[in-house]
Amino acid sequence: MRRPVKNRNMVSPDIKYSSLKLEKFINSIMWDGKKNTAREIVYGALDIIKEKEGVEDPMEVFENALKNAGPLVEVRSRRIGGANYQVPREVRNERRIALAYRWIIDSARGRKGVKMAQALATELIEASKGEGNAVKKKKDTHKMAESNKAFAHFAW
Repeated sequence: MRRPVKNRNMVSPDIKYSSLKLEKFINSIMWDGKKNTAREIVYGALDIIKEKEGVEDPMEVFENALKNAGPLVEVRSRRIGGANYQVPREVRNERRIALAYRWIIDSARGRKGVKMAQALATELIEASKGEGNAVKKKKDTHKMAESNKAFAHFAW
């Protein structure tokens, strides 16, 4: 059994949309402590989403993107008797959201030649529709877990 997590850093909701998830997303985007720059990028991306998609609330697109990019299962390496096995494991909710953040941000950063706000908006829109690199990574993870489900009895 896992030990309880102590002294977890609690973030306050973001300024514009009063969302805890969005504030954590801003913190994930932030580099070198430049939070205002990260806020400009995220809020700019949400403005682009509002403009492009014609939606009233861009937070719905953000929530759908997180839901579609977050994996339900993943594989973890487990060494048993001199051999390494990829054991499929269910993903806890906090980790699912953290992986979705990471994959969306990495996909957006991988788009070269466009501003980060534009790349992030495009990636969020694609992820909310079930497309894009972040969702592809989730599907690859699920496929790997499915192909290794014979080793599920090694789960700890």
